[in-house]
Amino acid sequence: LIAGADSASICLSKALGAPMGSLLVGETEFIRLARRARKRLGGGMRQAGVMASMGMYALTNHVERLAEDHARAERIAAELHNAGFPMPRDGKVDTNILFFALPENSKVTKEELPKLLLDKYNVLIAGGYSKGGRLFRLVTHMDVDDDGVDAAINGIIS
Repeated sequence: LIAGADSASICLSKALGAPMGSLLVGETEFIRLARRARKRLGGGMRQAGVMASMGMYALTNHVERLAEDHARAERIAAELHNAGFPMPRDGKVDTNILFFALPENSKVTKEELPKLLLDKYNVLIAGGYSKGGRLFRLVTHMDVDDDGVDAAINGIIS
């Protein structure tokens, strides 16, 4: 997934369910500069070990279930793609994040969709991605089960 990259940042609070935390990987000099920048921006925290333990718990207990999130994202992408929703990369999804746009003949506007999904289906999505803000971002994670996926699909397609 990150072949060819010289660094990567991994958020532990998204799919892994840690309350906070990120990992940054890269060459020694890059990490040295990142630590320096973090401290300059107020990132020198006391009691960081308590927070690190939350990340360690997430890494120890939640990594294997990431495949479930990826499968759920793939399922949503397939349903939306089959229903005619424009999607980058023809609906191909590699992780738990997918993007989609409303079809030209949509009954709702891009401004109305997030509120409608939240109010009627308890589904939270973010919009405004890409030029013209026509893409929506949807992320599956440990708090999204199969019923949540069904609600998302039904809410978006209906």
